[in-house]
Amino acid sequence: MKLFTDGGARGNPGPAGVGVVILEDNNDVVYARGAYIGHQTNNFAEYYALLLGLTHAKKYTPVKLVCHLDSELVVKQLNGEYKVKNAELAKLHTKVITLAGIFNVIEFVHVPRKQNAAADKLVNDELDLQKTLGYPKISDAELAKLLE
Repeated sequence: MKLFTDGGARGNPGPAGVGVVILEDNNDVVYARGAYIGHQTNNFAEYYALLLGLTHAKKYTPVKLVCHLDSELVVKQLNGEYKVKNAELAKLHTKVITLAGIFNVIEFVHVPRKQNAAADKLVNDELDLQKTLGYPKISDAELAKLLE
């Protein structure tokens, strides 16, 4: 199974959104979602998108999950190449590592933005909707559940 996630903020920090796309091994889309998450940093949004994606991917009980992110920083932190220095990101990092532990095989792979276009589009669609319509952010209850 493949998981593509993206997070972004317009301004850093600024209005932020996330995008998640889950594909079967044959590339059929089984889940896709974008969400506005309020005023956050780019890196917070990247981690939040991954948490959202992992939470939904576990429902499909994949034998192997390959997570594709266009954030080199987050991938290197998850693979142990970089330390997580920011306290808020360290909490999210710990949550991702804990959640990742439920999968038999999991990989975190850095990909160019072009290869993450579907998740990136979901992020930008959410941010555009929020800007034009005052679109509500992901519910505080859902945010709290992912961050608990």
